[in-house]
Amino acid sequence: MSSSSSTRVSQLGAAGLLAALLAAVCLLHAGGAAAAELCVDYYDCTCPDAYKIVQGVLMEAHQSDPRIFASLIRLHFHDCFVQGCDGSLLLDTFDGMESEKDARPNNGSARGFEVVDAAKAALEDACPGVVSCADILAIAAEISVELVRTTCASYCSLVS
Repeated sequence: MSSSSSTRVSQLGAAGLLAALLAAVCLLHAGGAAAAELCVDYYDCTCPDAYKIVQGVLMEAHQSDPRIFASLIRLHFHDCFVQGCDGSLLLDTFDGMESEKDARPNNGSARGFEVVDAAKAALEDACPGVVSCADILAIAAEISVELVRTTCASYCSLVS
């Protein structure tokens, strides 16, 4: 084997090693992102009553608006539909920059913002700066599903 071919082989080996290392780093980084999710007991230590607080706000809102559970589920869907569940649908228009909330497809059709705001205010009183608005919307949607199921079960037994 000539020195130029052995140099070429070692360059290819180094390039292959670099490519394998780069692929491993990418896979490890992607794995960490995939594991980032809201788990059921996430706020147990930092805001133990978060779930109960949001549930209380939702129950109160349901007294004056029986459709609020469906509205919050829909709001969560629309927040998650475009580039993930980040709470961006909750932002207000600022300094001439139109928000998702006020954008034409959502303006007048998305409802429940005031309930999320009320839940945020109640949570800020209990544990300031702990629960994000995106998580509040996710928790509110989860509780809404549970409460709709409970309400429907009670109603459906009366009808049948």
